[in-house]
Amino acid sequence: MDIEVETGPVGPERAAPTEWAVVESPIGPLFLAATERGLVRVEFHATAERRERMLDRLAGQFGVGAVERAAGRLAEPVRQLDRYFAGGLRAFDLPLDWSLTTGFNRQVLRELARTVPYGTVVGYGELAGRVGQPGAAQAVGAAMGANPLPLVVPCHRVVESGGGLGGFGGGLETKRQLLALEGVLPAPLF
Repeated sequence: MDIEVETGPVGPERAAPTEWAVVESPIGPLFLAATERGLVRVEFHATAERRERMLDRLAGQFGVGAVERAAGRLAEPVRQLDRYFAGGLRAFDLPLDWSLTTGFNRQVLRELARTVPYGTVVGYGELAGRVGQPGAAQAVGAAMGANPLPLVVPCHRVVESGGGLGGFGGGLETKRQLLALEGVLPAPLF
């Protein structure tokens, strides 16, 4: 993966800055950010405009004075993403900073990360039942849409019970590509 790193001041000063990078991948550029606790944000389609919005959002969420150059914190996430896209990694093993999600959403996302392995899918309703909230399929869908760590917390593996793909923050074509990579869907013929 190619890494584009830029730095710049955003927002008020804070002792623990957030590192970020834009990483090229087979599904397009990904914005990655990490705090001292771990990977905190993954964003699809990281155009320059979207990157600036993410930097502003991180500054507001963390009160970060300087979003710093990607050094040590993002090295392992980048390595693992490379291996994932090359077909050599089936489970991410990274420290995660869950501070951008709370309550039901956090509960659902943690359950997803723990119990839905590479190459499998789960229905929105089934995942709701796994967290003790049967009938909360729409709330699970909202949690997937608010997932700050897609790919690593694999919301692309959550599908409709009738066999449809459902929604996806990265777009349905990206969801298809990820499910094809994991062998859940056939790869496109051309």
